[in-house]
Amino acid sequence: MTPKDTKALLYPKSHILAAGGVAALLSLALLVFPSREVEAKKPFIHPKMENASTQIEETDDQKPELLPIDEEAEPPFVVLESSTDSQPPPAEQPAQQAEAEAPAAVAATPSLPATPTVVTSGKGDTLSTVFAKAGVPASILQEILHDKEAAKYLGRIKTGQKFEFTFSADGELQTLSANLDKLESVEISKSVQGFSVKHEIAKPEMRTVYARGVIGSSFSLAAKKAGLSHGQTVSLSKIFAYDIDFAQDIRRGDEFEVIYEEKRLGSKRLHQGKILAARFTNRGKTYTAVRYTNKQGATHYYTVDGNSMRKAFIRTPVDFARISSRFSNGRRHPILNKIRAHKGVDYAAPRGTPIRATGDGKVTLAGRKGGYGNTVIIEHGNNQQTLYAHMQGFAKGIRTGSSVKQGQIIGYIGTTGLSTGPHLHYEFQINGTHVDPLSQKLTMANPISRGEKQRFLQQTQPLMARMNKEKATMLAMDKR
Repeated sequence: MTPKDTKALLYPKSHILAAGGVAALLSLALLVFPSREVEAKKPFIHPKMENASTQIEETDDQKPELLPIDEEAEPPFVVLESSTDSQPPPAEQPAQQAEAEAPAAVAATPSLPATPTVVTSGKGDTLSTVFAKAGVPASILQEILHDKEAAKYLGRIKTGQKFEFTFSADGELQTLSANLDKLESVEISKSVQGFSVKHEIAKPEMRTVYARGVIGSSFSLAAKKAGLSHGQTVSLSKIFAYDIDFAQDIRRGDEFEVIYEEKRLGSKRLHQGKILAARFTNRGKTYTAVRYTNKQGATHYYTVDGNSMRKAFIRTPVDFARISSRFSNGRRHPILNKIRAHKGVDYAAPRGTPIRATGDGKVTLAGRKGGYGNTVIIEHGNNQQTLYAHMQGFAKGIRTGSSVKQGQIIGYIGTTGLSTGPHLHYEFQINGTHVDPLSQKLTMANPISRGEKQRFLQQTQPLMARMNKEKATMLAMDKR
């Protein structure tokens, strides 16, 4: 058999004609039907879409006409119809289709909430100013203030107050939180009805704290190092003011211990409160005081034996002052430059330092008195009188004829009258005779009554036991 005959057997004439027909039909199909790339660019409208503004009806002449294909001929490709229930495998998706579907996938990813905006109110700021700084429209503020409870908590703001705003992804206000004080807070949240208010008051924990200090350069620095507040430092000096002159008696190496109340909220210290027990060693002598409130509600400090720490007069009228001149009958006057008796004690301190009455009494003079300048004289009964001179000014309510209590502020240190610098000149008279205030023996107040002695010991002995234990533990740790 010749090659020509073999070729004729392999490709019959009818097959060759069929193949030519198929090729012609494919060319016509490519012209009639758009490519997949073109179809992918057309907007898709689901035939079952509801609430559409227009509906497209499918007519017979819109349907593609099926062309006859020889059943014996193998089609060159398979057309897969698009369906929402079935998709081709990811590896078989054309690149154009993957790119078209990518934006839809990104849009489906939920967006993270924006970082809260914190605004701190400045001096003179109003609520409108705060909202403006946060970028919240004034209309939203008015909507919030329509709620009486919200208006009550946000009606007055303080300088330095923090406001925290949170917003939705589209920038709509969701919550506003603010601390009204250390314990009180308010949160205003977006709700279906408008805004809802949540007000909270935290409950602090009250506990007792032990502190100990050794004096180096000064008592105030040692107290600060021990963790005492300024107010507690002043209170500690007042407790022992009848026995220790903090202007002249304090020495390096003196030590003190205190047990005091403290309010805490979690790990945050809110307030350092009253001193419950204290011990002070000055020049080798130890003084102890405990706080006790009797059945009538009066609170004072007593020794561990129940004797009152309170005496008729305190030692010094100025806290932490320095004695610049003592009582003397032969001192040379710094201005007059001649020998002249100095009938009191001078306490040097910064201008404006408070001056306290050393005992209860009645003011017989609050005004100018020659070289004394601005002066206060107090009658204490039993023919006892104190004088305070060179004041910068008088405290509120101090005038001739007014009554004062021991420790009450009566004026402030200045340089009025014959004075070379800011200081207080303090005098003490008994029966019209000047005496040295530093050497005067002070009478004590009444001790704990016999009927309350047992109650007093039950309350105070545990405090002293704890103080002894805490000190022993601290000293043991120092030796390690």
